[in-house]
Amino acid sequence: MRFVFSPSPPVGIHVAGSDALFPVRRVYCVGRNYAAHAREMGFDPDREPPFFFCKPNDNASVVPVAEGETASIPYPPLTRNYHYEAELVVAIGQGGRNIPVAEASRHIYGYAAGLDMTRRDLQIQMREQGRPWEIGKAFDFSAPVGPLRRIGDAGLLTQGSLTLEVDGKPRQGSDLTHLTWSVDEVIANLSTLFELQPGDLIFTGTPEGVGPVQKGQTMTVKIAGLAPLSVRIA
Repeated sequence: MRFVFSPSPPVGIHVAGSDALFPVRRVYCVGRNYAAHAREMGFDPDREPPFFFCKPNDNASVVPVAEGETASIPYPPLTRNYHYEAELVVAIGQGGRNIPVAEASRHIYGYAAGLDMTRRDLQIQMREQGRPWEIGKAFDFSAPVGPLRRIGDAGLLTQGSLTLEVDGKPRQGSDLTHLTWSVDEVIANLSTLFELQPGDLIFTGTPEGVGPVQKGQTMTVKIAGLAPLSVRIA
């Protein structure tokens, strides 16, 4: 097959203990999946069905970060309220549709720490106007992801601390047990909307404590059992 120009290469996420890369197919994100975060954003934290949005899967949006490294990303244009959101990222290794909750873990390849970077002012502006969120969520460099730890090494991550620090100062802190919808429930629900495929990433939501980050600051995400993710705003 000939293309009119060379297509962009796939994005590869680092895999702990391996020189192989995990190729990214799609990037799904869950909105308001921690009750305390829903409250701080002004919403009722009742356990309603989860909702999803997507980020681009190209190398302009997804930022793979190797273990022990600090990635640099630019402060994005047209915002004055650039927020961090620390999240557990789930990598899908086996596809499926209408996956039962009890079988969801069989479809997991591994886990990583991630950041759902957000132009909060633009997101809120679009939300108030009833328009899509893309300019607030799906911009360049909006999805840094640390190295994946395979499920065979990590085990099932159903509990454990999730924290974010900015220049060494705590900003976010919670536990995976506080997810409104568990990882298995998220996979099962998402698979009723889309047929999941190997290479899909799922950002599972952020806890309370989101806030702005400035040029020159460094964010560090730590999730129990996973390699830390370190990202500096250039």
